[in-house]
Amino acid sequence: MHEPRRAAKIYIHDQNPIMNKVYTILFAALLPISSSVFAEDGWTEMFNGKDLTNWKVSEESPTSFQVKDGILIVAGPRSHLFYQEQGADAKLQNFEFEAVIKTHASANSGIFFHTLWQKNSWPVHGYEAQVNSSHKDPRKTGSVYSVKDVMNNAPHKDDEWFTYNIRVEGKRIIIKVNGEVVNDYTEPENPGHATRRLSAGTIAIQAHDPQSVIHYKSLRLRKLP
Repeated sequence: MHEPRRAAKIYIHDQNPIMNKVYTILFAALLPISSSVFAEDGWTEMFNGKDLTNWKVSEESPTSFQVKDGILIVAGPRSHLFYQEQGADAKLQNFEFEAVIKTHASANSGIFFHTLWQKNSWPVHGYEAQVNSSHKDPRKTGSVYSVKDVMNNAPHKDDEWFTYNIRVEGKRIIIKVNGEVVNDYTEPENPGHATRRLSAGTIAIQAHDPQSVIHYKSLRLRKLP
């Protein structure tokens, strides 16, 4: 995070009230802007910590996604939460996504990308980045699900916050956990599947089953050229 620039003290006095107003406006323009307002590095916060503004829940189980104390709580029957821009699916191609996540015992979730809104079932478009530390599924966090998997040993522990980063550029997917690369996958010319491939689309958070409880916060996005 960049430190805000300190504004130099400027003392201005003018008998003309109009000019004093002009000086005030000019001085205000020099004041530092908080990094949470002006994303100098291009990051956009996707989750406001209050509600599901800019997100659309599939019709299977809308109550599987709740917001409490600034946390997105994912717990309940299968459902998916899709990121929206201006009331429609975001059309992301090259991007970097980052979330802070905490899994609980035997929990399973996932982050779909280059996907499209569906009213029910598992998303059929795009890829899933698995979120799973101790669920019985052997594909663990960092897997490009069922394409290039991280098997059996998760790169994080339950009940501890970790940072999950997904970067897509061209045909390459890089996944990091707490800053460490855990998966680097380049899609071949013919991936062998009509819809599970890189193209463009939105991001979706998965509620997997009623026994899976996952907490998400600080979901953010940076679009790349």
